[in-house]
Amino acid sequence: MIETILSNLALILGTTLMYSTPLIYTSLGGVLSENSGVINIGLEGMMVIGAFIGAAIGYYVGNPWIAFIGAGVAGGLFGLLHAFACVTFGANQVVSGIAINFLGAGIALFLSRMFFEGATMTKSIQLNNKMPRPLNGVFPEGSLLKIIFDNQYATVYLAFIMVLLIWFFLYKTKFGLRLRSVGEHPTAADTLGINVMGIRYFAVIMSGVFAGFGGAAMSLAIVSNFRPTLISGHGFIALAAMIFGKWKPQGAMLACLLFGGAQGVAVYLGQFDINIPSQLISMLPYVITIVVLVGFVGKSAAPAADGIPYEKESKY
Repeated sequence: MIETILSNLALILGTTLMYSTPLIYTSLGGVLSENSGVINIGLEGMMVIGAFIGAAIGYYVGNPWIAFIGAGVAGGLFGLLHAFACVTFGANQVVSGIAINFLGAGIALFLSRMFFEGATMTKSIQLNNKMPRPLNGVFPEGSLLKIIFDNQYATVYLAFIMVLLIWFFLYKTKFGLRLRSVGEHPTAADTLGINVMGIRYFAVIMSGVFAGFGGAAMSLAIVSNFRPTLISGHGFIALAAMIFGKWKPQGAMLACLLFGGAQGVAVYLGQFDINIPSQLISMLPYVITIVVLVGFVGKSAAPAADGIPYEKESKY
């Protein structure tokens, strides 16, 4: 009995790690962007284009790491577009982000039809060309560690490494301090000689790169292709995780694990013939997102200049 319970818990934990990974990448992108003072509602669209580019390159090239990097570059280009609108021209950051979401989904479908014979989904990547599983076959058969880690892809471990690196960058380096100062008081940062525009460009572009990684973690690991419903709100869940995590990488990671845990429970319950509609079970992660936003957003304080366009004052 106890062994069965532990095995079920291990299965849920393993699923949690798998489904948390795309959220962690994307929420880290949000952390970078919003700590610099730029709201990035467009994480969803950047995830979508990253998922498509990752799946397309993975299918045609056959190298998952090239596909993963290509997805990051595609997301970064959308981040550049968002930065161009919001940082250079001072456009409304929420409106620009919504436009990015529509643009990402639209371009992904357009390119899919162009390169995959009119289909709205890409062809499946061969199993050998998916992301590697570093710990596959390492642990003894039947052990709890094997249940948890045996089928985890390299993107899972890389995501947690990225959390550590982003935390170190933001709180232990001079450039990270400058990035946070730009998000808190850009005018004061400017008077100290800090390039506010340049730092915001960097942060927003990198947010796109990480969102692209998040999309690729879906299409190159969890599944083996791209389809229009693949992302389906994960970018917004990652945004909620960033807010719930108080705009900190470690907090965002824990929030992503919470949402991933909800997905893990939903997947686990879906295996049984219970008198609960599958649609209700699938709603669980999104319901938790709404509850978290309603209950905790007011208790979190964003960077002081988040969402406020900065215009350099003239000396004359």
